[in-house]
Formats: sequence, C-alpha cells, structure tokens
Amino acid sequence: MSFTVLFLCLIALIITSSFFSISEISLAAAKKIRLRALSDEGHKKASRVLALQEHPGHFFTVIQICVNALSLAGGILGERLFTPNFTSLVSLFIHEPALAHNVGFWCGFITSTTLFILFADLIPKRLALVAPESIAMAVIGPMSFLIKILRPFVWFFNGLANVIIRRLGLPERTKDKITSEDIIATVDAGTAAGVIADEEKNAIENIFELESRTVPSSMTSRENIIYFLLSDSEEEICRKVVNSPHNQYIVCNENLDNVVGVIDSKALLGRIMSDHPLSLKDDGLVHPVQLVPDSLTLSEILDTFKRTNSDIAVIINEYALVVGIITLNDVMSTVMGDLVTTEEESQIVEREDGSWLVDGSTPVDDLERLLNVDSLPEDSTYETVAGFMMYMLRKIPKRTDKVVYGGYRFEVIDTDNNKVDQVLVSLIKPESVKNSPQDPLTATKTI
Repeated sequence: MSFTVLFLCLIALIITSSFFSISEISLAAAKKIRLRALSDEGHKKASRVLALQEHPGHFFTVIQICVNALSLAGGILGERLFTPNFTSLVSLFIHEPALAHNVGFWCGFITSTTLFILFADLIPKRLALVAPESIAMAVIGPMSFLIKILRPFVWFFNGLANVIIRRLGLPERTKDKITSEDIIATVDAGTAAGVIADEEKNAIENIFELESRTVPSSMTSRENIIYFLLSDSEEEICRKVVNSPHNQYIVCNENLDNVVGVIDSKALLGRIMSDHPLSLKDDGLVHPVQLVPDSLTLSEILDTFKRTNSDIAVIINEYALVVGIITLNDVMSTVMGDLVTTEEESQIVEREDGSWLVDGSTPVDDLERLLNVDSLPEDSTYETVAGFMMYMLRKIPKRTDKVVYGGYRFEVIDTDNNKVDQVLVSLIKPESVKNSPQDPLTATKTI
C-alpha cells in the first residue's frame, strides 16, 4: 500500500477509536438527574441512556473490545507506515542498517502512540466532559447497534472475566450506595463553584448533624428559663410576661425542678383581657408538658414533637434536675443557622482583625465548622464553647483565662458568676504557640 492509503487508514482508526472514547466518558459522566429531567420532557434517547447506565456491563465490554482491537490495528498500521520512512531518514545519519532500522522502529512507535493518545483518547474524553448528557444521547443509537452485533463476543469475554473474578474471590458488583459523606462532598463542590451559598451549605450540614447533636446544644439553659410558680400572683405573672415575652411559659410548683406543665401566653392574655381573676391553679389553664432526658438527639426530639403534637419540652438530667427547655423553633434555628439568624442574634461575630467573638453557649459543632477541624479534644464530653474551655482548663474559667489549641488562642472575655459569656478566638503564629507558658498552674493551657 502507498503512504497515502496507509495514512488515511490510520486516520480512520484514530477517528473510530475517538468515537468509542467519547462514548465511554459521556455515559460514565452523564448525570442521572439531568437525564431523568430530559426523559420526563419526552426525550426517548435520555431514557435509553438511563437504561444503559443501570446495566452498563455489556456497553463497557464492547468499548474495551473495540478500543483494544483498534489500538492493535493502529500499532500494526503505524509500524508499516512510519518505520520505513523513519528508517530512511535515520539512515542518512546512521550508516549501520540494523541500528538505523531499530531507531526508525522506535520513532514510528512513538509517533503512532502519540497520535492515538492525543487524538483517540485524551482530546475526545475532554470534549465529552463538556456536555456528557447531550453526547451520550447522540451516541446511544450506534452503541446499542454495536452491542447487539458484538453480543457473542460480549458473552464470551464477560463469562471468562466472571470465572476469573470468582476464582480470585473478588466481588462481581460494586455497592452503589450514596452516603451522607457523598452528599456533603457534592455540597462542598457546589459551594466552591459558587452554586450553593455558604449559609445553604451550613444548613444542609446541620440537617445531617441532627442525628449526632444532643438537645443541650440547642436548648435554653436553666439560668435563662422564665417560668411561673403556681403561687405567683396576677401582678407577678404580668410583670414576667412584660419583661420577657414568650409564646409559652413553664409552670412549676415551689421550684424549677418540680415542673407542673406549660401555659400558653394567649390563654393568659385572654384571662387578662376578659377581666377574669388570674390564677395558675385554675383547671384547664396549665397543660402537661413533655419531660425528656438530656441524652436525646435533635432528631429524636423532633420525633417526640411530632408524636405528641407539641412544640416544647423540658430537659431533665440523670439527677431529675431541669437543665433547660427546648422548642421546635430552637431546633429549626439550629438547622437554618445564618439563614434565619440576624447579625445581632449571631453567636459568632467576626471582628475586623480576623478574630471571632464567640458566645459561650455556642454549640461545639459550630466552633469546629468555624475552625475547619474534624473534632476538638473529647468533644463528646461537652456541648458548648464554655464546656470546651472548662475541659481544657480543668477548672471554672475566669476572665482572661486562655487556651491555645491547634494554632488558635481561646481567651475568656466575659463571665457572669461562673458562666462563660464570651470567648475570643484568634489565629496565632506557630512561634507564638511555642512561646506560650507551659506551667500547669498558670491560667493558660497550650496543646
């Protein structure tokens, strides 16, 4: 054959091989969500691509048969096409015939291999990634035809491969199971691409944390509970409502740990507006309230609210003491985060110098997300930033107490009695960490 004929045959092999490369990548990269949307719009080819994705074994076998056959044919053709010409060219400089032939052979091999790698593999596959769904729909017809024609070869090679895999004790099928980590990774990619806002990303992550976060991370703590006593006078009740307006109030007998029930502020308003004497001991005014252990997760408290048709619960610890209350709105605020929280209500405020002012009641999960760390030391033993400081300092934190951990300095800025109100979190240089005091008797702890 002449050089022109051989060259045209090689080009035809490259084009054919590029078709199979495009087909392979387009089917693998085509998103099922977009294909289902196209299928719902009436695109039959999208339905055929989806069906092939569900059972891609025969498709990929055909691809491998054709690509390998074309590569072998291309190598043979390339040797006949390029080796004689390169040998003739090299002979001008190397007068030893055997050596000149070897050099010419390797030059021909490198040239044909380069052509196949570039134009039959890399470039087609990159082009296929631009619009995989459209390309997959375009090639589904020819590929379905080839699968039917080459079915005997497909059965033979698949059967042989299955026998070998069974002999080796390897799994024949992969478990195509989507995990929460897969979804979060997709959300991270969407956030990096600018498709998903940071607030939306945090909300999605918070949803997956409902199974791990316990109710103390979202509750109103004991010292902040506004409650009524059965013995409260009408004037005392009105004063509490005016000073701390809420939808519902806990009603107790003698002290907070003896919970009687809950009362709706609308019922109180109705009594006041109708000029009826107001007494919490009246029948029908106070309703039962759910008592739940502090070990419940946010997911479990949501189930409790749904099952009991309520939206408030009192949280009890193992010593039967009230540690806080939680409402449906508290859980929703935890999930939605910055989407519904105003700047004034935010528990984490970034300052101009790049440091953060963090409320002591901030859930430790939010702190871990802020610092981009997987976990803090023994984070299962505390729920809030205040708990983190107590654990690290091994004492009741006082104002100006500091902890250095993971390249960050945590400094107690404000306290209320023994409660940590605010903590300043700032990034420090490694040199500062090394120079931090190590004396266990000091108020600073470095890790």
